[in-house]
Amino acid sequence: MNKNESEHQEASTLQGEAAPVSSSEEDTSLPSDPLKSTDSDTAESVEVVASEDSTKNTDSSSEESKQEEIEMDLEPPTPEELITIRKEAAKAQENWEKYLRVSADFENFKKRSAKDRMEAIKYANEALLELLIPVADNFEMALQAVDSAPENNAESLKIGVEMIRKQLKTVMEDYGLMEINASNQEFDPTWHEAVSQEETDQVEEGHIVRQTRKGYKLRDRLIRAANVVVAKKPEPENKNPEEQNSPK
Repeated sequence: MNKNESEHQEASTLQGEAAPVSSSEEDTSLPSDPLKSTDSDTAESVEVVASEDSTKNTDSSSEESKQEEIEMDLEPPTPEELITIRKEAAKAQENWEKYLRVSADFENFKKRSAKDRMEAIKYANEALLELLIPVADNFEMALQAVDSAPENNAESLKIGVEMIRKQLKTVMEDYGLMEINASNQEFDPTWHEAVSQEETDQVEEGHIVRQTRKGYKLRDRLIRAANVVVAKKPEPENKNPEEQNSPK
């Protein structure tokens, strides 16, 4: 074997040994960078969002185009329709103004009603007190008559006081204030208040012997119960002690 053949054989041997080394280097290479994969995922998500936005924009634009098409399809109103629209608009304006006036009037009515109610509560007894003024005047006149009358003029004073009492009673009855007549009536705890009992044969048991203070009612409502004395049967008298001790 000459020198050239030996060199050629060595070169082929080196090339054959070098081939496996290159394949092993490819197997032992590092894996791909994870950051690159993350960036790619982010890019994909951005593309999805962008596609959704574009879809929404496309939908909105399609709706706007449809609205424009509908508006374009509408024919302009005729002169008669314009006249009708103007009349309806004027009528609507008139109704709106009426509503504003009615609303203002209602608010004023509520304020007046509240004021009138407060006034009515404040001066509810005005009419009654006005009728009591003449009674007070008569009392003043009676007192003046007592001061100027002689001592033997008691009968005229009694007549004047009696007239005042009747006048006062009339005023009270006009307003529904009535006296409760309890004399010779059966005791009724609804209208009467028993202050004591009295033994008597003149009045039935459970009935009223006499009235010590008048009661009053306002129509059907009790204002003050009448104070009364109620009758009861007298206890039987004790027998003679000699009769009790005598043998039967």
